[in-house]
Amino acid sequence: MDLDTITAVLRPGSLDALPPWREGDAWLAGGTWLFSEPQPTLARLIDLSALGWPAAELSEAGLRLSATGTIAELDRLDLPKEWIAAPLVGQCCRALLGSFKIWKRASVGGNLCLALPAGPMIALTAALDGTCVLHRPDGSERRLAVIDFVLGPQCTALAPGEILRCIELPATALRRRTAFRRIALSPEGRSGALVIGTRDRGGAFALTVTASTPRPVQFGFDALPTMDALQGVIAAAIPADGWYDDVHGAPDWRRHVTGRLAEEIREELAR
Repeated sequence: MDLDTITAVLRPGSLDALPPWREGDAWLAGGTWLFSEPQPTLARLIDLSALGWPAAELSEAGLRLSATGTIAELDRLDLPKEWIAAPLVGQCCRALLGSFKIWKRASVGGNLCLALPAGPMIALTAALDGTCVLHRPDGSERRLAVIDFVLGPQCTALAPGEILRCIELPATALRRRTAFRRIALSPEGRSGALVIGTRDRGGAFALTVTASTPRPVQFGFDALPTMDALQGVIAAAIPADGWYDDVHGAPDWRRHVTGRLAEEIREELAR
């Protein structure tokens, strides 16, 4: 879609060359959402593609995902065998239902910053204890857990002028067993509930709920909980009015299927 309010498109070659932030600015990465509908409040786009950030960097500490890396690049990553959580990457990539054109343009950071409840990159990075590295206008950085970065539908903890630089996933999380469940109202529909479980070698269990709630919700246990304990914690943490409501699923349906998927995950990781 043409954005007829845009008067300038800037392509800085480094973070030092970023222009001072002003009202009406927007960061441009993949642009798959930005160009999908009118943006009447915007006047200037700042294209981050020329910054040259590598899509991913692997180290002993873990995996560092660039905010400008695409879904297609993420799906092609060849991860170490000891990172047994690796299949979760492809599962979450495929939860973003779109053509190959979307996959080649949509960015990991854009999916987080758009902060839609069904964003699969939110689910992936939250479940693997991701940390957002934010570049501030004064040149400094701050770090924030993904679970705290997304505040609600299309609402994040980004301050004006801040950029999501990358997301860091620790190797300890990548060595966990994982279980993935997703459900939608139609085969090609947007996720109504996307639930991920992880379990480490010591037996600690975590469950991350997305898509069925306005923001990601995570529960941690020192050991695998019983069915009743898990369902009780979910019910206590997410009140009746805490389930997301839109055309992709009613709150009572989302509550029901989330509980069912959570139990399937608990049973899988009990084996």
